[in-house]
Amino acid sequence: MDDDAIFDRLRSLTEEEHAMHQLGPQADADRLRDIEVMLDQCWDLLRQRRAKREYGGNPDEAHVRDPDIVEHYQQ
Repeated sequence: MDDDAIFDRLRSLTEEEHAMHQLGPQADADRLRDIEVMLDQCWDLLRQRRAKREYGGNPDEAHVRDPDIVEHYQQ
């Protein structure tokens, strides 16, 4: 997935997340959690690609990491 595709995915997920928040208590909590995890994975993938590019690596070698990994990063 190239950077443009990642940004498109981020945009789509963010729009869905905002729509779900508008629903308030009727929002599907499991789907909202899934969206949050996918957003974290997309941001992580984008960071990996940028780091590889910055240090002379191939950004196409970056990969989506497991949710258990991206969800336990220290902020």
